[in-house]
Amino acid sequence: MALVFDIETIGEEWDSLDETTQKSLTRWAKRESRTDEEYEVALKDLKEGLGFSPLTGEIVAIGVYDTEKGKGAVYFSAPGASLSETEEDGIKYKPMSEKEMLESFWEGAKSYKEFVTFNGRGFDAPFLALRSMVHGIRPTRDLLEGRYLYQQRGAKHIDLQDQLTFYGAWHKKPSIHLFCRALGIESPKEGGAGDEVAPMYKAGKYLEIAKYNAGDLRATATLYERWKETLR
Repeated sequence: MALVFDIETIGEEWDSLDETTQKSLTRWAKRESRTDEEYEVALKDLKEGLGFSPLTGEIVAIGVYDTEKGKGAVYFSAPGASLSETEEDGIKYKPMSEKEMLESFWEGAKSYKEFVTFNGRGFDAPFLALRSMVHGIRPTRDLLEGRYLYQQRGAKHIDLQDQLTFYGAWHKKPSIHLFCRALGIESPKEGGAGDEVAPMYKAGKYLEIAKYNAGDLRATATLYERWKETLR
């Protein structure tokens, strides 16, 4: 029995950051840009990438999926919206605050010893850990113990990006979309991508973000089953 998990994040508004924080974030862009044009491009990328750091971003959805039961849940942020809990195709959609999402995730994680992600060691797990620290929440599972599976004595965290690229043997790591395309799995990225979450959130499309997250869960679960059948 394994638990697939995936998160969606957004960044803070650039203009809401204090001057010291802005200077700290832009110092490398200024040093490495040779022209004003290069700096403007770097600054644009920086502003659009604030959601990739738990220090300048927050979690707006956490999805979990039990591979044995074929059921899951997506906890998602919906500020100001009058949304109630719903269920569709075995996925429950539960609006709540970021703190409540994290509490729910770690409480549910107690029941599992195997966790599955795609790039979870590089992004989801550290983001969850540090945002939990922000809210004073202690994780119930160490999802970052040992990169290699044989080193993980507690919870097993199977990062499929690591497994399917043989721990970085591929210089450039393919996206989940490319793996899904090659294996005939419905891609969660068809018609959308993670970098569209921020504008969707700003537009109040909270449930749409949650359903996008559910697509990631299902694709990752299917990819996990294919990996388990052939390469594990």
